[in-house]
Order: sequence, then structure tokens, then C-alpha cells
Amino acid sequence: MESYGATELLLDLMAGVALLLWGVRMVRTGMTRAFGAQLRRYLGQALRRPLQAFVAGIGVTALLQSSTATAMIVSSFAGRGLIRGVAAIAVLLGAGIGTSISAQYLSLDLHWLGPLCLLAGVIGFFSFEGGQPRHIGRLLIGLGLMLLSLQMIFAASAPLRDSPALTLVLQPLEQAPFLAVILFALLTWLSHASLATVLLVASLAKSGTVDAPLAIALVLGANLGTAISPFVAASGQPPAARRAQLANLIARVVLVVAMLPLLPQMPSWLGVFGIDPARLTVNAHTAFNIAMAVAFLPLLRPLDYLARRLLPDLPASDDSLRPRYLDESVLDTPSVALAAAARETLRMSDIVSRMLDETMMVFSRDDAKLAKAVEHSDDTVDRLHEAIKLYLTEVSKHGMDEAESRRYVDVLTFTTNLEHIGDIIDKNLMELAQKKIKNKLAFSREGLAELTAFHHRVAANLQMACNLFMSGDVKLARQLLQEKASIREAEQTAAEHHYQRIREGRAETIETSSIHLDVIRDLKRINSHLTAVAYPILEQAGELSATRLRGADQPQPASDETGDETGDETGAEAGADEAVKPGKSGSARLA
Repeated sequence: MESYGATELLLDLMAGVALLLWGVRMVRTGMTRAFGAQLRRYLGQALRRPLQAFVAGIGVTALLQSSTATAMIVSSFAGRGLIRGVAAIAVLLGAGIGTSISAQYLSLDLHWLGPLCLLAGVIGFFSFEGGQPRHIGRLLIGLGLMLLSLQMIFAASAPLRDSPALTLVLQPLEQAPFLAVILFALLTWLSHASLATVLLVASLAKSGTVDAPLAIALVLGANLGTAISPFVAASGQPPAARRAQLANLIARVVLVVAMLPLLPQMPSWLGVFGIDPARLTVNAHTAFNIAMAVAFLPLLRPLDYLARRLLPDLPASDDSLRPRYLDESVLDTPSVALAAAARETLRMSDIVSRMLDETMMVFSRDDAKLAKAVEHSDDTVDRLHEAIKLYLTEVSKHGMDEAESRRYVDVLTFTTNLEHIGDIIDKNLMELAQKKIKNKLAFSREGLAELTAFHHRVAANLQMACNLFMSGDVKLARQLLQEKASIREAEQTAAEHHYQRIREGRAETIETSSIHLDVIRDLKRINSHLTAVAYPILEQAGELSATRLRGADQPQPASDETGDETGDETGAEAGADEAVKPGKSGSARLA
């Protein structure tokens, strides 16, 4: 074989492997985006009993064609306490058989099915703008690419059978099956696709590139590597999320070690079901996973106990700074991932709401200790905002349809506005409170009542904004935007009453005048950030006019934008704290 020809064949082989990995990925992403929410719901309902969990693991993995994806779903459930350790291990045992089912039908002579899947998939993908039909088209394209890649691998590997260079590479592996197991375990871990590596070995065996005992050793390595991938991927998760992965890894190591001495006899045993090299390889994969289920289903409790001993619970600690609902295992399903981000945003809004409620307690009670606690809460808001932003960045890397893209912008915008509100409370209102406490100042009775009433209205609008964020109700959006004008009128009324008390020579009013007006100003700025959530909803519903400008012959109303709320606020301050409004809707008004 000439040098150029060998290089060409190796490139074809590597291209076939790359296409196989890409096809597996497209099938997985197409399935998760089309049916991911339903599969997760089904899996969650089936995790009550170990046997049901085992069957669910088989079904979900056969559809996803990825035991790693199933393992990551189980990890997220276990980490949140939604599944017991025994059931989680049962799912992973079933996942192995699920990949065996996929390998069995993909190893059949289905050369006619590949072009058909590609044709149907491309038509479906380009015929729909988004939604489930488009994702099903993606799935069919991936399946077609997988079948096509297997033909490429077989065609490229057949001439390699007589290559002296390949003999030099394979000879040590044939004499040291343990080394072959380790090598393919690492390859499977790096590729995150045990199905792809098993099909690769089947293609090499079919072409005669590897003999039967070495093929079985490589399959054992692939089955070991498929347990390493999710365990390493969950390394940053709490112990509960990693125990099932550890138990699965331990069980596979035990079975691989037990089978290695039997390698010379296994081809004759498996030959009962067919002597075709590719079929024998796939049958070895199936036999291994059936043996896993038979050997370890009765030992679920001991395995769970061992995993708990090796990965005990961490000491109780304050996890308020850590996100609770940002599940990385659902990033391939944008609709589910966006729902998780929205749920974490609601948690963030609860912290902001508590900060806002405690703000008036600080002013009315002169509670310096509570003021420090409010400032500390803003650190939590900042960290959650950063976590949600990074999570949404990862979501955006996956294909989203138009509705998902709008929701992505809505979640990011609302989260950013909540973070701005936290900063206003921390850096402005708490600073004013500390100034009042330090100088031992007191509001007049009427002044404190006005501030409390104004604060209550803003706090109610915060709850309305959260409800609107989740519901997207147009009527509620109009109500919230109308509250912006009401807040502006309430600010003007409060200012007039305040100046009237100054004219009356009220000592408390004169001493706290700047603090009083600044508190009202900051509360109004908070309200402006809250009302921003209404703009995209009203804009999409066609409820906004193109501009807020009036004609030259019409009187101009007082501005209700953040930067023009009070005469003593500088342009720099206004620009820094202006509410975040997606698109151009910030300049519109109700039609």
C-alpha cells in the first residue's frame, strides 16, 4: 500500500468516525428537543420502584441513543433529591441495555435506510421554521449520517486489514487485552459516545481488521468508558448526584475484570447466535449489559450503601449563594433549560422582594444590623445573576426557535433589572439609611407614612412584575405599565406635601429633607426597572404606539423615564440605572 494511499485511507476512516460521532449527537439533540420534556417527565414518574426505573432506563436510552445523556438526567434528579439511590442505579443498568438495542438495529444491513432518513430529514428540517417537526427532521438526518458513516468506516477499514503498520499497532493489543480495554475506555470517555465506539469496533471486525477476541476486549473497554464519562461530568455536583454514577462504575469494573480471563472462550460462546464478526461484536456488547443487569439488580442496596460510604453527604452549609435550579443536563433542550432559568430568576426575585421589604424596616426602626443583612443579600443577588447569565449563554449555543429566543431575552432582561434593583437597595437606599442612623435623624410622622405607602405600592408592583414574567398576560402588562404613571403622580404628590411641611417649619422634615426625597427617587427608579418587563409583552401584542413624542402643538407631559424623575438627579446617575428594556420598546407607550 503506497504512502499516499495509506494516508488517504486513514483520513477516510477518521472522517467516518467523526461523521458517526456527529450523527449520534444530532440524533440525541433532535430527540431531546422534540421529546425531551416528555422523556424527562416519563422518567421522573417511573423512578418510584427499581424495576420500573430499570425498564425506563432501557426505553429512554434506546430513544436518546446515549447512556451518558440518561446518566446526566439521573444525576440532576438525584442531586435535587427527586430519586432514591437504588432507583438511580437501576436506571443506569437499564441504560446499558438501551444502548445494546440501538447497536443491534444499527448493525443490521440497512444501507437503504440511510439515504431515506437523510432525504426525509432534510425535507422536514427545511420545511418548518421551528417546533417539533423541525427537530424530528434533525433526528432523521442524524440517523442517516450514522448509517452512512458506518459504510464509510467499513469501506475505509477493509484495505487496512493487510497493512503491516496496522499489524504492528494491533499486535500488542491482541497480546495484552487489558491494555486494549484501557485504551478503548479512554477513547469512549473522550468521545462521550459508547454507541459510536461499539459500532466502530463492529465495523473494524466486519472488515477483518481486528479478530474476535480483540473486538470483544475493545467492547469491554467501551462499556467501561461509558461509566467514566458521566461520573467525571458530575464531578462538581453534590455527592447525592454522583453516587449512582460511582456505583455503576464500580459494577462495570468488577464485571470487566471478571470477563477478561474468559476472552478466549467468549467467541465460541457468542458464536451460537451467529458467526458474523460484526454481529458477534454487537452481541458481546449486549451480553455484557445483560450480565450487568442479572448480576447487580439483586445487589442494588449493597451498591447504594457502598456508594454512600465512599461519597458521604457534605456537612450542612449555607447554599443560598448557589443556584438551585440551573440544571446543566437539560441544556440540549432549550425550552426546559429556559424554564429552569426562569425558576432560578423567581428565586432571585424572592430575595430582592425580601430586601425591599426589609428596607422600610431599616428606615422605621433604625436597625443597623438589618441594614448589613440587606447588603449581604445583594451579594447573593449578584452571584445568582452571574450564574443565570452564564447558564443562558450556554443555552444560546443550542438552536432555539423564535419563541424560545424571545423567552431567552425576557429572562435575561428581567434578571438584569432585578440585579439593578438589588444595587439600588444596597448602594443607595442602605447608604441613606446608614446616614439617617449615624446622624440620629427621624422622619416626621406624616413623612414616614408617605414613604411607607409609596414603598408598599412599589413592593406590590414587584409581585405583579413577577407574575407577569411567568404568565405573559397582556392585561396584567397594561396594568403594570399604568402603575408607572400612577407612581409618578404619587411621587409628585409626596413631594408637594413634603415641601408644604418645610414651609410650615417642621424640624424633622427640614433635617431629613434630602434623605426623604432621595428615598422616593430611588423607589421610583426601582419601579421603572419593574415596569420594563411589560414592554416586550405589549409590543408583541401590538398594544404600544411607535413613539411617546407628541406633536409640536401639544403640551408635553412630565417625563416618566428613569433619567428625568427628579431635578437633582444627574444624567450620569440616570444612565447608570436606566431600566433594561429589550429592543426599541422602551420608547413606546400604550396605544
